[in-house]
Amino acid sequence: MEHNIGAIGNDKVTPMQELNEALGKCKFGRFHIHLLFVSFAGSVASVLVTHTTSYLITSAECDLNMDLIEKGMLNASPYLGSLFSSVLAGFLTDTFGRKRFLILGFGGIFIFTLLAGSSQTYEVLLTAKFFEGMCFAISLSASVTYISEFCHNEIRDRLVVSQTSFAAIAQIISTAMAWGILTQDWRVVFLDGKFVLNTWNFYLFAVSLWSFLACILYSRLPESPKYLLTQKKYAKVRNILIEIYKSNRCDTASVCPFVDMWKDKIKKDLITNEKERNSLKDQVLISLRNVKANFRKSLLILLFTLCFLFFLIMGKYNVVRLWFPQLSTIVEHSQMNADQDLCVLLDKYTGELKLSNSNATNEDYCVPTKSGTETYTNNMIIGLVSLLPHFITGALVNKVGKKALLVTLCLISAGAISGVRWANSRTAVVALFSLDIAITQSIKSLIQAVTIEFFPTAVRTLTISLVMTFARIGTLVGNVLFPILLDIQCIIPFFSMAGIMTFVTLVTLFLPKKKEK
Repeated sequence: MEHNIGAIGNDKVTPMQELNEALGKCKFGRFHIHLLFVSFAGSVASVLVTHTTSYLITSAECDLNMDLIEKGMLNASPYLGSLFSSVLAGFLTDTFGRKRFLILGFGGIFIFTLLAGSSQTYEVLLTAKFFEGMCFAISLSASVTYISEFCHNEIRDRLVVSQTSFAAIAQIISTAMAWGILTQDWRVVFLDGKFVLNTWNFYLFAVSLWSFLACILYSRLPESPKYLLTQKKYAKVRNILIEIYKSNRCDTASVCPFVDMWKDKIKKDLITNEKERNSLKDQVLISLRNVKANFRKSLLILLFTLCFLFFLIMGKYNVVRLWFPQLSTIVEHSQMNADQDLCVLLDKYTGELKLSNSNATNEDYCVPTKSGTETYTNNMIIGLVSLLPHFITGALVNKVGKKALLVTLCLISAGAISGVRWANSRTAVVALFSLDIAITQSIKSLIQAVTIEFFPTAVRTLTISLVMTFARIGTLVGNVLFPILLDIQCIIPFFSMAGIMTFVTLVTLFLPKKKEK
């Protein structure tokens, strides 16, 4: 017979501890599977915001007359946009709730992806991707926090790692959609050639459906119970717990152990709410006080460390991920052998590009170096390989610990990215890129789990937003620097990234092991 959780309440047990115990009694079930499915749709929509540009820089280079620097700017544009909304969105999400910002973020992505799909010039596409990035930042930090706040402590890390694995599946989906659409030769002309839709325009229209789906699905889910508890909305939290329990355990509300939970608090809350309701100004002031109260000196040091780590890790990760289709296309159209490793091919490509640009005339006709079957196959292989470390990490995270896994994975990543420089076969190139991208995704999920573990609910989304802001600055800097360094000499960017991961390994040694209870 289950005990009524409301009966456990005493002065020593906080409402948040009671909520965690209640979530533990709900166990893992249909509600969490549905939550993961919705999170999957959101993850795909989020990944597509940035991943689509890696295919646009090859398929639209002639339509939009892009050079290497402009391709780098297009890759960086969503991350630049996200910088303008990330921290503010994180603060407002902690103040007004997760759900409304998930709906706003994914709805905005849908609208601006449609605008990007309608673009006729490089400037319009760049601007649309910038605003996609703003909406992406609004939804991303909320989605990471949201799923964790429906989980009790025992399953939280595994669900966060599982959610991060969706990025690998999203890469497979993005590649499959690009393969199915961008290999076509579509061109629809309107208004006597003033408005033209090419194949890549239709690709963007197709990927916009994922953000529309995510917006609809999140609108049908309840608000985060942990957020509601920080707002002392006990009745709403209790109703959500009953809903989760019924869904997971297939029981009716009459046998649910949460029916009488927080009865006294709910009565008191009803009386209080009638007398005073917090205004918009009051809610913001309360949230500012929460920020001041929760960011102790030790947490500020940890926050700075996590921001610095994410700046380096995500900057390097997104350079490798976003530039791989372009690099793979170059390899696909070149002859690679024992005497010509990847860097020889890339140095040859950049040299020929400089020569053709210096000799170009207005009469020259641009012929795009489009991605072929090999490039799309390679990207799907990377997506599939990227799934494996998530399963391994999910199984080991509670046994080995996050810190030990981080150190090991960072060393593997440093070795993989440095080995790319000497890869002299297409198989070696794909294998090393796959290993590096897969391992770095796992590193990202572990650092997110550390962030969620150590920072309290009242400032959790703000913390994730701050961390992700530094990640986007790193991505922005990396995508602007990579083509410049590649233009100088191939070994410079690859050895720089290997050095970064070696340094990250040293920094992770100073991370705390486990939060004290």
